[in-house]
Amino acid sequence: MNQRPTLVVFDVNETLSDMSPLAGRFEAVGAPTHLAQIWFAELLRDGFALTVSGVAEPFATLGAELLRLKLDGQDLDRPLDEAVEHVMAGFADLSVHPDVTEGLTALADLGIRLVTLSNGSAQVAETLLERAGVRQLFERLLSVEAAGIWKPASGSYDFALAECGVDAADAMLVAVHPWDIDGAARAGMRTAWIDRAGGRYPSYFTAPDVSVASLPDLAREIA
Repeated sequence: MNQRPTLVVFDVNETLSDMSPLAGRFEAVGAPTHLAQIWFAELLRDGFALTVSGVAEPFATLGAELLRLKLDGQDLDRPLDEAVEHVMAGFADLSVHPDVTEGLTALADLGIRLVTLSNGSAQVAETLLERAGVRQLFERLLSVEAAGIWKPASGSYDFALAECGVDAADAMLVAVHPWDIDGAARAGMRTAWIDRAGGRYPSYFTAPDVSVASLPDLAREIA
């Protein structure tokens, strides 16, 4: 890498947080575990669709309503609204991926400013990072709720850059989601794809500037 970014902007859901325990929340209320991945994918789809229409609904609002649709008709062990509350409460209990603490510490040691930009709430990020003991490494926890537009719309990245007073060329977006990488690249930011699963990057999205298997690998690449 020719020049270090002065600011690294992190996606939160799945990039920093390990969302796999949410499947257990589905199982606990009597729904099949595979429904967790379907629900999250459809939640993003519907959030993106509303963004295209110029509407910005909170992540939690969409998530809860979509859960009512997905859980309706399942053989639940409790009333529908209680099942929805149980699943949504799981976000407050998530932990970071095993590589996150080491990687964030290494990036902070390089003197790089760290912030988050999530399609979810800033409070969820706050809880996640406080539990992991790394909240102090972050300058700010930003959410698209304040931006008024979801990622990957350019306006969401523009909002984060303006809040941090950094030019797009001096900032890097870090995410596991190729759609997020593509959106940030189109907004002029540098990008890093965290490929923990050893997958294939879709050719129809803008390729990341850096592709690594973990956050410590990213810190070494930047250093």
